[in-house]
Amino acid sequence: MAIFPMLLGITTFLFTSPGPILVKFGPLAIRWYGLLIASAVLIGVSLSRYLAKRRNINPDILSDLAIWLVIAAIPSARLYYVLFQWQDYAQHPADIVAIWKGGIAIHGAILGGIIASLIFARIQKIPFWQLADLVAPALILGQAIGRWGNFFNSEAFGRPTDLPWKLFIPALRRPPEWRDYEYFHPTFLYESLWDLLVFGLLLTLFFRDLQQSPRLKLGTLSLVYLLSYSAGRFWIEGLRTDSLMLGPLRIAQVVSLVGIIIGVAGLVWLYVFRRNLPDVVRAEPQNWHSGSETIPPADNSH
Repeated sequence: MAIFPMLLGITTFLFTSPGPILVKFGPLAIRWYGLLIASAVLIGVSLSRYLAKRRNINPDILSDLAIWLVIAAIPSARLYYVLFQWQDYAQHPADIVAIWKGGIAIHGAILGGIIASLIFARIQKIPFWQLADLVAPALILGQAIGRWGNFFNSEAFGRPTDLPWKLFIPALRRPPEWRDYEYFHPTFLYESLWDLLVFGLLLTLFFRDLQQSPRLKLGTLSLVYLLSYSAGRFWIEGLRTDSLMLGPLRIAQVVSLVGIIIGVAGLVWLYVFRRNLPDVVRAEPQNWHSGSETIPPADNSH
């Protein structure tokens, strides 16, 4: 990554991608995008395991879940993207599996991950919301890391700008209508920074929950994630030039709006109506062990 600070009355940060390939070995290439996605998964699994330990939950459960999530989320993210860009992939079907070139949608990954988690929770007889609350901080951290893959691929940028912070986009990557512009909003950076703020909020709530009373209810962290991430994504998406569209609508904004509504409604349900969220099993996990210690049933008010 090349970031060149220049003093022009005020500090200017010019973001310029060094290209999508980190290193090549003959015909083989290690791409920044793939490296960042792999790093995000590994860091996310490690974080989820750590959070599980702090809740006296067997961390191996999270490792098992991670396998399900990777198998479901990555293909779902790609399929989601391809479906809304089918006019392009129909002409080049071989590129459908070329995920290393970029082109995955986080909303598709989340949808696939939710379905996989529901099935996993049902089979293992574990409350879905208990798992989701452990995964949510790791997920948003992974999103913050993964967004930098868009930087290296010179994609997912915003409209032209001359702000002190700006992203240089090569001519071949620019939309036809803005071919004469060189600098664009670094929306990948906006979203990465927003995700880090959400990550900080979720960790604060998590550790506050370990130390104070009353305890957070099951599903709180997941709903806060959904609400806060969706709020940021909604306004950032409005700046982008490559949004997935359905007619005149930006799909990510529609999905984000739905996420905001669900997040607010869920929190109202938990804390105003004082009801528990629907789940695939009762919030009484069985056979959760940490070493030789049996984990007691979860407090449903958690």
